[in-house]
Amino acid sequence: MSHPAANPTISSVENCSITGTVEALGDTWSILVIRELFYGVRRFNDMQTELGISRSVLTDRLARLIRLDVVRTEPYQETGDRVRKQYRLTPKGMALLHVVIALMEWGDEFLNERKGGVTLHDRETGDPIRLELRTAAGKQVEAKEIEIRLREDCRIPTRTS
Repeated sequence: MSHPAANPTISSVENCSITGTVEALGDTWSILVIRELFYGVRRFNDMQTELGISRSVLTDRLARLIRLDVVRTEPYQETGDRVRKQYRLTPKGMALLHVVIALMEWGDEFLNERKGGVTLHDRETGDPIRLELRTAAGKQVEAKEIEIRLREDCRIPTRTS
């Protein structure tokens, strides 16, 4: 794999998607809120309890994720209670599943000695699920086989001292 630091035109790309994603999501709490939504937690109080997060921080993170169109609200009502909001991932939020699984797999392997809290399985077959890289044609790709290329329409910012 070509290393971006070896090629200043690639390492100085103006629209770095990794930087943009990290800045958009904001912090650890936002990732954990997304994780809880993937786990099926939908209600504010349940999320707050599961995460051990303050109401104000959770409110802020949910508001950011709603503004980004990663999360949407929908009403629900328990019998005899007032109408409340529950939270669901949008298609844009569901597209973060790969990110969450990649973080989980890395943590399982390098932080938790392969003893993470949960494992993922195909609902129909029960087979374990793992992430892998493939070409559009379906060939499995290892990190050393990746070539980083600058998009033709990508601008390199000029830096002044």
